[in-house]
Formats: sequence, C-alpha cells, structure tokens
Amino acid sequence: MAAPGTAGRAPGGLRKLIRRPRPAPDADEQIVTELYREYHRPLLAFVLRLTAGDRQWAEDVVQETMIRAWRSAGRLDDRTTSLMPWLATVARRIVIDNRRYREVRPPEVGDGPLEYLPMADEMDGLLHKVVVTEALNSLSPAHREILTETVLRDRTVNQAAQILEIPAGTVKSRVYYALRALRVALEERGVKA
Repeated sequence: MAAPGTAGRAPGGLRKLIRRPRPAPDADEQIVTELYREYHRPLLAFVLRLTAGDRQWAEDVVQETMIRAWRSAGRLDDRTTSLMPWLATVARRIVIDNRRYREVRPPEVGDGPLEYLPMADEMDGLLHKVVVTEALNSLSPAHREILTETVLRDRTVNQAAQILEIPAGTVKSRVYYALRALRVALEERGVKA
C-alpha cells in the first residue's frame, strides 16, 4: 500500500502530527482524533456506496481504514493536499477483500432451522438398553445363552451349535422360542418389538 501523493499540503493539525519522523506515543490519540474529525464523514459516505448502503459494514470498513492510516502515520506524506484518495483506496481494498472472504465462506444461518431438527437423546437410548437388558434377564438361561451366541456375538447357527455343543436344529428352535419370549418380555415393559 503506497503512501498518499506529494502535491499540496496536508490539513493543518494532522500535517503537524505526521510531519515527525516517528510520532510520539502521546500523538497517537491526536492522530486518530484528527483523522476522524477530517475524514470520517466523507469516507463513510464513500464506503456506504461501496457496501450498497450496509451501514454496519461501512462503519467497520471506515474503522479498519482509520487503523491502517494510524499505523502508517510515520510514512504519510505531510505535503499531501488530502489523505482522502489514499483512504478511499485502502477502504475500497478492504471492501474487496471482505467480499472475496464472504464468497469463499459458506453462508451463515441462524438457529431457526435447527430448532425443529430431531436430536437423538442419550437418555432414551440408555433407557432402551436398560429395558432390553431386563427383558433378556427375564428369559430362561438357555434362551439367554442362545441369543447371546447368535444375536449378540453374531454367530451362525452352525457356529453356535459347535460352541454350545448342541445340534443345529436345536439352535434354530431355541432361537425361535427365545425371540418369541423376548418379544413378550419387551411388550410387557411397554416396548414394541
């Protein structure tokens, strides 16, 4: 970003402040005050046109422009007629950067659509597990054992028969009767199976 031009003279108070090679620390507040006093209104009017009338955005751009001018105070040319062309260039670049940033970033949405989105409740899942556990515990040991091997451990009928050392036909019939008994136990607890 280049410093402003070299023709003419900068406005009185600001010219004296930026003339120093390194402005004194107490001069910072004076520089900002002078910048705002002399350029806030015309710069805001210019930026409002760039932002299509978005006052909040325009105020943010003007503030950022003033901060950049303040940071560059030691490099500003005190022989300049006006800092407005330099400030306008800085502001325009800030607006362009903001637009590019908004285009890349996905649009923000409020919480409205999320309010009606059903969310999984951990408590419901926990209660469901408790009810299923109680229902399983109400089964006979043989039915619990066969469901554990086939359903919970995901074994085939032949694998379960080999582990339990019973015929495959017995595994099939026990699974059938165990699932019926589990369904009844769940219905007794108010769960549709």
